[in-house]
Amino acid sequence: MTSKVYIVQCPDYSEIEEKLTSLVNLMGGMGKFAQNGEKIVLKANLLREARPEQAVCTHPSVVAAVGRLAREAGAYPVIADSPGGGYRYSDKILDKIYRTSGMLDAAQQAGIEVNLNTTSRPVSYADGVLTKHFDIITPVVEADGLFNLCKMKTHLFTIMTGAVKNLFGVIPGLIKTGYHAKLHDTMKFSGMLLDLAQYISPRLTVMDAVLAMEGDGPGSGTPRQVGLLIGSQDPLAVDVVAGEIMGIDRSENPILMAAEGRGVTPNRIEEIEIVGTKLADARVPDFKRSQVSAGSLGLESIPWYQRMLEPFAKNAFTVRPRVIWDRCIACGTCIDGCPVQAVSLVNERAYIADDQCIRCYCCHELCPEEAIGLFSSWLYQLLKPA
Repeated sequence: MTSKVYIVQCPDYSEIEEKLTSLVNLMGGMGKFAQNGEKIVLKANLLREARPEQAVCTHPSVVAAVGRLAREAGAYPVIADSPGGGYRYSDKILDKIYRTSGMLDAAQQAGIEVNLNTTSRPVSYADGVLTKHFDIITPVVEADGLFNLCKMKTHLFTIMTGAVKNLFGVIPGLIKTGYHAKLHDTMKFSGMLLDLAQYISPRLTVMDAVLAMEGDGPGSGTPRQVGLLIGSQDPLAVDVVAGEIMGIDRSENPILMAAEGRGVTPNRIEEIEIVGTKLADARVPDFKRSQVSAGSLGLESIPWYQRMLEPFAKNAFTVRPRVIWDRCIACGTCIDGCPVQAVSLVNERAYIADDQCIRCYCCHELCPEEAIGLFSSWLYQLLKPA
């Protein structure tokens, strides 16, 4: 069966109420996704403390607009997420992120609750291929349904972060680091994300691509005006279309490749029907990619005879995270977020032990001061794919 993805142009967040309503109406109306009396989690991307204009988090106006429509349908929406793996899942951390991101103000204006319950529950998923057990934040476990409100961004580890990757946020705080430690191969990590997405089974996915992030996302890239809202009942379909808009070849997207390996569809654009704005009019031809070209080591697109050297030339062939000392404030976020304890404090500054680093780039993703830069050797620059 062909999946449908809906695209609506939205040049600016000042038009979000009208454009978001148009998107949902194209999809059949909010009554299709939320019923009277139901508790619906609005799962935004709340990676870390960041202002709306930084394009790190789902824009608060998008979340509020979806929440208003859910309330009009008689549902009880609540905004919930667990921030990136370097942050403890605490009410204090959540409050800071809600305030800085503008989510708290938007929620209060829309009459929507924000979650401060920081407990989690173990769940089982017998149909999981790679992962059959998860710890999931309590509001998600207790909800009747979940709306996946993601952000269009590049990602150093998974190339792009969209609908499927956004659901990783239902796993609490520092527990995320354990998944990176066990699954530092991008294909295995992506397989876990597919299991998680199938378990959560969001009723509605809306991607905020009004102001996206290009470059070295998901936390330190550059905001890029794209002017789109993308919606579907299928998060994987949203990622297929978003990758096309961003100019990312599907063969470089580990989530789509993991889906293809399992026979999960859609994993290619030919399997999707687009409604609304035409894909040709939505594409951004010069969308900037991250420095890492593909996979956990950035080597999957390099010819096999060069990849043979990988075990012996890890530093030469990969992009390495490196501390920018004059920006580092020794807050410890990178230490908490490192799944293999490769980061420590030395002389009141973060230090990354390169021989222990697995190139998951969590430190770069989570640093609130953007004090983790990326360094590539001249050999990597010479051999990396164009």
